[in-house]
Amino acid sequence: MSKQPTTRAISVLDIQRMRERGKPITMVTAYDYPAAKAVDEAGIPIILVGDSLGMTVLGYDSTLPVTLEDMIHHGKAVVRGAKRAHVVIDLPFGTYQLGWQQALESATRLMKETECGSVKLEGGQRSAEAVARMVEAGIPVMGHIGLTPQSVNALGGWRVQGKTPREAVRLIADAKALAEAGAYAIVLELVPTALAHMITQRVSVPTIGIGSGPFTSGQVQVFHDILSIQQDREMKHARQFADVGTTTVNGLRAYREAVEDGSFPTAAESSYMDERALELIRLMTPSDEDDMSHAERVLREAHSEAPAARVDQPLEQHVEQQVAD
Repeated sequence: MSKQPTTRAISVLDIQRMRERGKPITMVTAYDYPAAKAVDEAGIPIILVGDSLGMTVLGYDSTLPVTLEDMIHHGKAVVRGAKRAHVVIDLPFGTYQLGWQQALESATRLMKETECGSVKLEGGQRSAEAVARMVEAGIPVMGHIGLTPQSVNALGGWRVQGKTPREAVRLIADAKALAEAGAYAIVLELVPTALAHMITQRVSVPTIGIGSGPFTSGQVQVFHDILSIQQDREMKHARQFADVGTTTVNGLRAYREAVEDGSFPTAAESSYMDERALELIRLMTPSDEDDMSHAERVLREAHSEAPAARVDQPLEQHVEQQVAD
């Protein structure tokens, strides 16, 4: 009989119930096992393995170079670290733009190989059919509208979306299309506060904002931004809740200095061996590394002095026996 998990993972239904109860939803990105463990232990209900990993941990200038293989690799690590949090993974650029068939194939592979809880994709009305097909196939989908990083070139850069009446009406229609297609939640990125509030009131699923004000159903932030891990990343919408970056650099600097001045490692941070075993190794070390006859002779002599040891006993076993004696 397989062992039952001690904690139940948060489902998309749990997330929707949070909205119904008026409980604010928190979501944070994570891209590896230790970050996922930390987010999970903090009690945050949703972990996003975002394609933002391209800029945050892979060093790209945008999310566009990120591949499905990248998302699977990082997604597996995050799923292993999350015991309770719901893990949602981005479909990266180029894995669903060709139509719902490609989207379904990519999402199926992502779910199967990572065992994540759901997938996320960008786009409103243009992505609605893909969302509907995936949901029909049993794949939970989170939508994403407003500033969609995969379309940053078409949007004219990293700027707030929906500031004009025309753009605002389009975003409302996008949100409704995603909700009607079956998306269980929708990310609103860099949308004016009033418009984000309006969208939240007009759809029946949770909205999760980033840079979109306090009137959405929840908030999502990048792990590295809110912990100030990367000192050169300053986002207006990201409050720094800890200065991990400075602490990390100071710790690494202290380590380097300790190595350089000889204060690390100390005796307490080192390991030792039995003097008898050490002396035997000294005797067995041949002067010519190509000639092992000296070592063999010393070993035979040591065995003759210790009848309990077999002549063909490996050195490791003999040394262990010497230490035990």
